[in-house]
Amino acid sequence: MKLTVFWRWWTAGTASGLGTAVGGVALPLTALTVLHASALEMGLITAAGYLAYLLISLPAGVIVQRLPLRGTQVGADLVRALAVVSIPLAWWWDVLTVPQLIVVALVISFADVLFDVANQTFLPEIVPAGQLQARNSLNSGTHAATQLGGPSLGGLAVQVLGSVPTLLIDVASYLISAVLLRTLPARRVQRPTIRTPMAALIREGWHYVTRHPVMGPGMWAATAVNFVCGAQHALFVFYLVRELHASPGMVGLLLAADGLGTLIGAALTTRFTGRIGTARGLIVAGFAGVGGALLIPWGTGAAGYLAFALGNLIFAGSVVVLSVTTRTYRMLASPPELLSRVIATVKFVSWGAIPIGGLVAGVLAGPLGARTTLLLFGVITLCAPLIWVVSPVRGLRDLPMPSTAESAPAAAGR
Repeated sequence: MKLTVFWRWWTAGTASGLGTAVGGVALPLTALTVLHASALEMGLITAAGYLAYLLISLPAGVIVQRLPLRGTQVGADLVRALAVVSIPLAWWWDVLTVPQLIVVALVISFADVLFDVANQTFLPEIVPAGQLQARNSLNSGTHAATQLGGPSLGGLAVQVLGSVPTLLIDVASYLISAVLLRTLPARRVQRPTIRTPMAALIREGWHYVTRHPVMGPGMWAATAVNFVCGAQHALFVFYLVRELHASPGMVGLLLAADGLGTLIGAALTTRFTGRIGTARGLIVAGFAGVGGALLIPWGTGAAGYLAFALGNLIFAGSVVVLSVTTRTYRMLASPPELLSRVIATVKFVSWGAIPIGGLVAGVLAGPLGARTTLLLFGVITLCAPLIWVVSPVRGLRDLPMPSTAESAPAAAGR
């Protein structure tokens, strides 16, 4: 029964992820080619797409804890479908504007937060603890496959259909996901006799993460990486179109390198961390990611395309090692009653860095250019492995499991 439930859950996420990957190409190309958006406007669109992680991530952990998981996920899918379909309708009526794209991105980001927290909270309920690492790797690999095929499909669809009509693929994906998720069993929400104030619950989750010897550093390392990712999301399409003069089809093909890197990373993460250790793996992968991020904005013409693709592949592969390893650790080490709040706290801090990175990149790209701005953010990537180097788990081969997590600082000193 659990296997059947998992695969329905997985299929829903895969359908939604593929549509989102297509929309991730079509939306910025709509802004650039239909509305002729500036670098700052592209930064604002990117920031709006992640702003909710700053605004509601912390209460989202409590909300998800109190609401049915299935209903939360289905509702988020329907809201996202309605938001995206408003763009083709406005374009059809000739009233589409950049502010509308910003509002749509903002609405989607609010739904994303609730969906993601509910989705990650649901997984440990349908998968045995011993299979979580493998299932998380599978999910990352699936995400990679959609990121690999989605941008290419999106670029091709934009060339054939146009950027705005292509967004209807994203709408359909959310509807398919909602239908599949509706078939999953509903979680019974236990109503406590004494209702703890939301602020107290949020504070408990915050203190647990920030004071934890592994989850705390993991959150700050992810924050550094996501700050860079925010800049990349804001500038990649702008850089490829305006500075490398890539066609929509080539943009989709080059952006697919991110998916290929994620796919390779997801396939190798368990073997990689099993060979050298989870703690050491985070540090090694972190430094590899720095090299990838610095390679992305080098060269012009065909050399520029190659550097972008190769750098993106390396960077994405390193990020998935960080993501899979730390996400699995949180699911295993967190008390079940705290899990949704732990996930929400990490998302608030780490994913909250994405809109900030997008805004900063949009502001800097005007006077400095997209290439120089991407190089500067590549240097910032160095913060992630350095955080692990100075953390309490330095010197350890593997991240300590719950029974030994408290002794990590002493162990690290040996």
